[in-house]
Amino acid sequence: MIDRNNIHPLDKCRGSEVQHRGYVRPRNPRFSALNSAVICAFNQLLDLKDLNTGVHSTRLAEWALHVAGELGLDEGAQKDVEIAALLHDIGKVGIPDAILNKPARLSVEEYALMKKHPEYGWAVLRQIPGMERASLIILHHHESFDGSGYPGNLKGEEIPIGSRIVSVIDSFDAMVSWRPYREGMPFDEAERRLLKATGTQFDPLVISSFLPHARTEMSAVFAAAGTSVSAAL
Repeated sequence: MIDRNNIHPLDKCRGSEVQHRGYVRPRNPRFSALNSAVICAFNQLLDLKDLNTGVHSTRLAEWALHVAGELGLDEGAQKDVEIAALLHDIGKVGIPDAILNKPARLSVEEYALMKKHPEYGWAVLRQIPGMERASLIILHHHESFDGSGYPGNLKGEEIPIGSRIVSVIDSFDAMVSWRPYREGMPFDEAERRLLKATGTQFDPLVISSFLPHARTEMSAVFAAAGTSVSAAL
């Protein structure tokens, strides 16, 4: 039985490793108690804004850690990627609910405002000591590998590796997750779209690391996303 009083503060926020994997991640001394509390509070704020967004963020944190480790990022960089994956959507707190929850296509003006959320998230997190690099990952997680993304039109390795990781798994999660206004996409279709956009929107190295992991853990992925495996195949 898991002693919830002995769970790392981030696991109390994320919960997903405890619920889906049944183990407690070892304590990481690099996380200060204050920063862990701040991360937890922000994640709870995402839950209050939109429960699906909060669950979505915790799922991304697990996947981001796996890809970051496989790509050889050091412990500090993995910490930054984890924080960014958890809080990449924190800037959406500044976007009106009418835009966030609109089932129809956004207008040009609405989309322009929606595109501000990475900048809003960066502006908040960069004020917190120790979260400067994570804030930059959040700022650039909608950049595209070919330079056509936003907000900076960065290209290739100009984009922080953490941003390239979050971009791939955020897009995949958005495709397979169910929303009130649409069903989740089958795994094979989501995979096809990621592969099609490899080298244009997405970093090929991140794609090659993430997709085998997603396929191996398909049951857990789709259970978390609200899609049955039978429907996903």
